[in-house]
Amino acid sequence: QVQLVESGGGLVQAGESLRLSCAASGRFFNRYTMAWFRQAPGKEREFVATISYTGSNTDYADSVKGRFTISRVNAKNTVYLQMNILKPEDTAVYSCAASQRSALIRYADLMDYWGKGTLVTVSS
Repeated sequence: QVQLVESGGGLVQAGESLRLSCAASGRFFNRYTMAWFRQAPGKEREFVATISYTGSNTDYADSVKGRFTISRVNAKNTVYLQMNILKPEDTAVYSCAASQRSALIRYADLMDYWGKGTLVTVSS
């Protein structure tokens, strides 16, 4: 069992940056593929970024590629999402998720554990 708690959300202006954190409790964090998803008001949840359990492989949605960076520190049981050059369309609740599968994952249905999310609001 893994429990995930996100933090770092808030209100920023377009062009600014935020770093989200996701702290995991439970055993064997370094065996989980991790990912960030987001859901904007009135929209479907969408994939943002994913990272392998070693941190050596990552994948991003096209909409955030080049602006967002996912990373993890297994010794701290934490995964991060550095978000730069934020745009109003990045406004959403951002949730981290964990999967026991070893491959990079873009699909929410394949994630095993979820945090409750943190709200990011980007004003224009």
